Amino acid sequence: MKKEAKDTIIVELGEKLKEYPHFYLVDVTGLNAEQTSNLRRKCFKSEVKMIVVKNKLLHKAFEASEIDFEPLYGCLKGNTALMFSHQANVPAKLLKEYKKEGIPALKAAYAEEGFFVGADKLDELVAIKSKNELIADVVALLQSPIKTVVSGLNAGGKIHGLLDAIAERNK
Repeated sequence: MKKEAKDTIIVELGEKLKEYPHFYLVDVTGLNAEQTSNLRRKCFKSEVKMIVVKNKLLHKAFEASEIDFEPLYGCLKGNTALMFSHQANVPAKLLKEYKKEGIPALKAAYAEEGFFVGADKLDELVAIKSKNELIADVVALLQSPIKTVVSGLNAGGKIHGLLDAIAERNK
């Protein structure tokens, strides 16, 4: 490969690192063509961009980045595929489907501005909630007291009775 082509790939990888806030390093050794194609289809459906990269070129893209990716340098061995995503837990959920087979295996991930090194971190990555999930949780917590009052009123209770019940609870 010519130096100009390598430089172009490094720049493109750098742009992807800036565009996507989360990415996973995955070992795809042992996947045949059909399995790779199926994985790519699943990634596409889940809005995950998957590309296979040369470790040295990825290392150079990491070095050129504004973020210090040094904790990931040790994972750049063997066949490496990058899975880019706008949501931190989507690639982890995809990889968890394959966990029984062990292929593809998680090498490391950069998610929510943190480093997760090793295949044992997959469960932690699956548990990360997206922004929309967190907002839904907060809204549900805020609605809970209101729902209690409304259900009490709908059940035929009177405001005076509800206020007495609340006063008793606070004593």
